[in-house]
Amino acid sequence: MGSSRRSTPEAELAEALRTGPFSAALRAALAARGLALHRVQHRLAQRGIRVGVTSLSYWQRGVRRPERPESLRAVAALEEVLELPPHALTRLIGPRATSGHPAARPYRTLLEPAAAVESLLASLAAPADGGLHTVIHYEHVHIGAHRELAARDSQHVVRAHRDGVDRYLAIYHGDPGCDTERVRVCSLGNCRVGRIRRHGASGVIVVELLFDGRLRVGETAVLGYRFEDGTGAPSHEYVRGFTYGGGQYVLQVGFDRAVLPVHCRRFARPSATAPREAVADLTLNAHGSVHLLEQQIRPGVLGITWEWD
Repeated sequence: MGSSRRSTPEAELAEALRTGPFSAALRAALAARGLALHRVQHRLAQRGIRVGVTSLSYWQRGVRRPERPESLRAVAALEEVLELPPHALTRLIGPRATSGHPAARPYRTLLEPAAAVESLLASLAAPADGGLHTVIHYEHVHIGAHRELAARDSQHVVRAHRDGVDRYLAIYHGDPGCDTERVRVCSLGNCRVGRIRRHGASGVIVVELLFDGRLRVGETAVLGYRFEDGTGAPSHEYVRGFTYGGGQYVLQVGFDRAVLPVHCRRFARPSATAPREAVADLTLNAHGSVHLLEQQIRPGVLGITWEWD
């Protein structure tokens, strides 16, 4: 009979320090040293560093990361308290959002059911900065024979702007009447479906799409995924919110040939509640679809709306 050896805390710490992310390395260091957060806070205070237990908890859970100068000094002191080599933790923090990439817009400015989205993200302990931004995103929305949003396919190229990112969180917002329990999520390539959170009252779903490994700053990943729906009321528009600027976006809406709209338009909005701007007519092609192309994404909302006869 074969036997397997369980990883020791020191081995797990060594691996976490090698691969990151910062939050995992900090958790592993605390576990290996057997130190509670209030003890760590006390030892930092002895070195003249004041940091709250709440902040330490956020750091180890990945909810926030240290970026301010005083926080970075605290991380350097943490390396001493936890008996780690110099820069073992600081090198895993990655570039500051203000220097390497613009800060993300909050979801409440982009999505009307923002409270539901933020609640689902919190249930997944999602950090405020997911560490990824779009290089190219192609979405194909399928409208079925009953005018319903039948499915949404995405081919997405993302780039990491911090070390250690191993997942992408995809958000889906169904049309009114959407039954989130019947919406199916599947991978189309280069990712695995992880945890799924559903908010039935608002028709929102958040899903983890897991990579095979952790990305370092500047590395890219290509992933494909699909939401299969068909449970909502007749659809009249599709919108996509962007928390970051940069990258390219293509949205194609394809209609069942038996039920075609009479008028289609593209539009943009700087926020979820702002009036539509940059409105332009779109012409259905011979295959029953329309599309928009945005060469340089700006934070805000892009979408296509259509009218039935």
